[in-house]
Amino acid sequence: MKRQDKHSVLEDIAHQAMIDRGLEPDFAPDVLDEVEQISGDAGRSSVGGVKDLRHLAWCSIDNDDSRDLDQLTVAEALDSDVTKILIAIADVDSRVAKDGAVDRHARTNTTSVYTAAKIFHMLPERLSTDLTSLNEGEDRLAVVIESDVDEHGAAVRADVYRALVKNHAKLAYNSVAAWLEGEGEMPGKIAGVQGLEQQLRLQDQVAQRMKSSRHENGALDLETIEPKAIMSDGRVVDVRQENKNRARELIEDFMIGANGVTARFLEGRGFSSIRRIVRSPERWDRIEKVAEELGERLPPDPDSRALEEFLLRRRKADPLRFPDLSLTIVKLMGAGEYALERAGEDSTGHFGLAVRDYAHSTAPNRRYPDLITQRLLKAAIAGRLSPYNDDELRELAEHCTAQEDAANKVERQVRKSAAAQLLQTRIGERFDAIVTGASEKGTWVRLLHPPVEGKLVHGHGGSDVGDKIRVKLIGADVERGFIDFAKSGK
Repeated sequence: MKRQDKHSVLEDIAHQAMIDRGLEPDFAPDVLDEVEQISGDAGRSSVGGVKDLRHLAWCSIDNDDSRDLDQLTVAEALDSDVTKILIAIADVDSRVAKDGAVDRHARTNTTSVYTAAKIFHMLPERLSTDLTSLNEGEDRLAVVIESDVDEHGAAVRADVYRALVKNHAKLAYNSVAAWLEGEGEMPGKIAGVQGLEQQLRLQDQVAQRMKSSRHENGALDLETIEPKAIMSDGRVVDVRQENKNRARELIEDFMIGANGVTARFLEGRGFSSIRRIVRSPERWDRIEKVAEELGERLPPDPDSRALEEFLLRRRKADPLRFPDLSLTIVKLMGAGEYALERAGEDSTGHFGLAVRDYAHSTAPNRRYPDLITQRLLKAAIAGRLSPYNDDELRELAEHCTAQEDAANKVERQVRKSAAAQLLQTRIGERFDAIVTGASEKGTWVRLLHPPVEGKLVHGHGGSDVGDKIRVKLIGADVERGFIDFAKSGK
């Protein structure tokens, strides 16, 4: 039965959306019972072949409110041209037994689902935000992905091994970015760890080189709108856009590098794996048409470098409309998917990142493919046989792709309902907006602030994608996530 108090409306919507999409919103009793039996220590006394790297100046950089910390980073200058980067990934496998009750739940959902009302963790919170989270000041087992990066941003040597680590500073994207970009003071936690200031600047420099290298090879510089609902007392009080910044890019570039090292490590040891792939766009002809409508020309065959150059020009020429162009390109490229990759076979690769070898490995607390990859890595490190055969990996890849799509739909549905809740008391108000879609199915607009989207149900004649218009809010349905506008002359 649905609860009727005002503070639970979005949570009820999210809970039902999980069920409707074939996801499990709640942990079964046997899952919680299994978690209660897990020891609270790091377990290092019973593990052999583990390096003790707790003395390194490890830190985490994540969202301000993140509690499921999957990775730590550290860097060391080897000489003027080469920098060693180390990425510690939480050893979730050491706490989550394959085929146990917790693992079965994680395998069902395959991902944590993040909604404004509630986070539906893939793992129970005692694990995801405590025992398997790389929390500040705690000894934790990890899988370390190490690589030497040259002056061009290329990895010239790499290794993967197990280690004991400690997070010396839990940092947040926005404050670190403001400091790196010279727009804010250095966060106090950085000053509190000897040498952390210098090595974060080193990490930033290396990440920028890695990013430049990828973009030279055709990695796409996309920027879509990512609205985040701000909650207070169970209700939405604002919707804000999550912007890219230097700290986010630092972690993103390190994780892309780590995922490449992971794929090549498993390949080199003859292990089949699950790869994250984005195929060459089947609708390249439509991408060509989009470019042509903007006075540009793309080659007749898919070419990521040419597409990247086109996007860079458009970002500079029309920054306001660039997020919507980015979203169009993302949709035309097609969704990413998971796929079995046998050792020795040619890889499909990731078109958007312009990389051939890419295996998700850096977020085992919240993505099941990463937990599978971690088990493969640990078996390869120990010289054991793979814990999964090819048929299992193929089936899991297909299942993870389907469940990720379901999770995305839950998040979109709740995001729409959250936006409707924010605006339901503002019926009759007028807003500046931009047209984001125009077809036989209808015309859609996005407000400039708050950055929410809705349907233009009156006065849509003559409106086309990219037009800036004035709209009046005429309806907001929280249950269905509908927001309706009419064109306004003032």
